[in-house]
Amino acid sequence: MSSEPLVLAVDVGSSALRAAVIDSAGTVVAVHRVDRPDSRSGLTFDPELLEVQFAAAVRALPNAVRSRVVAIGIVGHIGTVFADGRLRAVGPGLGWADVRGVESLRARLGDRLPRLMREIGRPVLTGGAAAAWLSLQEDRPEEAARVEWVMAPKDLLVARLTGVIATDRTSAAYMCVSRIADGAWSTEMLDAIGLAQRLLPRPFDSTEVVADVAAESADDLGLPAGIPVVAGGPDGTAGATFVIGEGNQVVADIAGTTDVLVRRVDGLGDAPTESMLNPYPLGGLSAAGATGMTGGALSRWAGLLGYADLRVAMTALERAAAGIGPGAAGLRIRPTLSGSRFPRWRPDETGAVWGQHDGHRAEHFLLAAVEGAAYAVREGVDLLAAGGSPIEAVVLAGGAARSPFLAQLRADVLGRPVRVCPEPEVSLLGAALLAFRGVGIRASLARSASQEQVMYPTPATAAAYQELSAEWAASQERRSE
Repeated sequence: MSSEPLVLAVDVGSSALRAAVIDSAGTVVAVHRVDRPDSRSGLTFDPELLEVQFAAAVRALPNAVRSRVVAIGIVGHIGTVFADGRLRAVGPGLGWADVRGVESLRARLGDRLPRLMREIGRPVLTGGAAAAWLSLQEDRPEEAARVEWVMAPKDLLVARLTGVIATDRTSAAYMCVSRIADGAWSTEMLDAIGLAQRLLPRPFDSTEVVADVAAESADDLGLPAGIPVVAGGPDGTAGATFVIGEGNQVVADIAGTTDVLVRRVDGLGDAPTESMLNPYPLGGLSAAGATGMTGGALSRWAGLLGYADLRVAMTALERAAAGIGPGAAGLRIRPTLSGSRFPRWRPDETGAVWGQHDGHRAEHFLLAAVEGAAYAVREGVDLLAAGGSPIEAVVLAGGAARSPFLAQLRADVLGRPVRVCPEPEVSLLGAALLAFRGVGIRASLARSASQEQVMYPTPATAAAYQELSAEWAASQERRSE
């Protein structure tokens, strides 16, 4: 058996937790998925069940590969966990879509809001630990009094593995209490919300080793003793790190329940004001944003229309799309069921359907849903492309990348070449990349452009979508008035 070192990569997703053992060439040697039925619509989850899910996923991996693990990288969805001094959860975990406390935070900051938003690299208030902490103090003060730590979901796993309370600098930025210019905690923001800095984890670089796995945890999980654990990061950021590496001339589109768009930039002045700024794990900053629900809305429409599953729905759509043509015969669907995010940042915006007539069939609704998602992505890509160095292409990864039909539709709607990343596990590979770098092992995990299929815009179809995209943007402005 090969003695090549392996890393354990874990992705805490909103709907499932996946653990994989990956080698330095990027081969996924083994992977196991555990569903997370407690995680609801990106709003809440059970932090205590998260550790159970993590352990189940890791233990399901073959003993022979677990014994060769030399480092661990954990990435996960954005969210907030309040924990007591024994690292037991205080109340439910809060997911990426939770916005409780936002209005209270806006009122608390008052005239300081625009300046502090620039300091923390956020275009608007969208939630996060700062708002959640304020809400907890106001609504459940008895629980707030028990809190000893405020952290991201994956930080809870790192803490229970190692005994060290730590976070990565990108997750710290998503907490909305750290300065984007230097990564330090914002004392003004902390004072404004009444959050003591002692309740916050120590920030690390994403590739920096936090500590080794504690002996008891290693025995429980069937892992070798003394394995270093790196700080990790948000799953979308980790996936983008794998997809775009250290370049700044491509936009990563990690397409899942939402589309996470990421472009690496060198400095604060290179990013549009509407983008969310974060420390980038491989240096510099990322100008980024999740668009709001896109792929998740398609899945919901497939269920509402009576399809057995998304695969069956997509097969029906692909057969019918050529006969329908661009624009879904006038039918439009805005997919943002839980508010729009980058680049419009309208958390109260709801999904919408308009332009229906009695000639529309189920396939028209599916096409309108995927077109609506693509229009939302185009708005973000066009914004990231404004100014700075030109964008060579958009690299599509995740669920939409597995469908040649969806990838070609993206190229036509975007009016740009779309490189299709062939790897289905970009977040896990990103976690593995961070882990290998953290322990100084040279790994050839970086995406190879030569392995990608490139979808070029079809001239006539792209021209039609150019007009439809402009009409879409104008309609969104009207509907927000």
